[in-house]
Amino acid sequence: MRGHIYATDVDPEESAKTRKRLADQGFGEDILSIRLQNFCTIDEIAKEVGGFDFILADLGVSSMQIDNPKRGFSFKVDGPLDLRLNQEKGISAAERLDNISEEELAGMLYENSDEPYCEELAKAITNEIRRGNRIDTTTKLRNVIEKTLDFLPNNKEKKDIIKKTCQRTFQALRIDVNNEFEVLYEFMEKLPGALKPGGRVAILTFHSGEDKLVKKALKAGYKEGIYSEYARDVVRPSAQECAQNGRARSTKMRWAVKAE
Repeated sequence: MRGHIYATDVDPEESAKTRKRLADQGFGEDILSIRLQNFCTIDEIAKEVGGFDFILADLGVSSMQIDNPKRGFSFKVDGPLDLRLNQEKGISAAERLDNISEEELAGMLYENSDEPYCEELAKAITNEIRRGNRIDTTTKLRNVIEKTLDFLPNNKEKKDIIKKTCQRTFQALRIDVNNEFEVLYEFMEKLPGALKPGGRVAILTFHSGEDKLVKKALKAGYKEGIYSEYARDVVRPSAQECAQNGRARSTKMRWAVKAE
């Protein structure tokens, strides 16, 4: 029995690198097709190939993207505040902040990353921009966050709180500029039609907002008879896996089987 893998990615830069790396390892076009398109277009590929026996959706940003300063995904290194998965489309995070209101930014930080200091950060960021100080680099945004949280007591917890706030702020912006929740919602709607009867799906999420959306959709599909089974409990990486890959710690996996 011989299968065929279809992979989607909206990032033209990393997609090209992945294509070459896998081709060098023997994964040629006879068994692997890489499509430069969003995974929410799964219905288009499914229609073309007749549905899938298995779908794996990895909703995380890749290490290659995080580790590239030019992409602006990490607050740890200086670079342009971009955060787009495809830098050829849409607007950057810096452009998004240029005209955002304090209320909208506070809402974004809360809804996309449950940021407890969303109101304080939104006020500080929008005030900085109104003063003519454009926040267009990762370092500038990190500096505003650190300055905003300077009121916290100087203890060992302060550094960790600032780090987590930076992570949540960058996450919230990334979700916004890439319309990640809208894309995931569309994917979950199209997913049943893309699976063959008895087909399986596994979805890896990396923050609570994604996990809640996936859990709700799979549960609803099960109640409607679309799925014969689904993960009632989330599957987490083992301690050994986390030790080997620190970025796996926040991963949650949910799965489902389409009814036959």
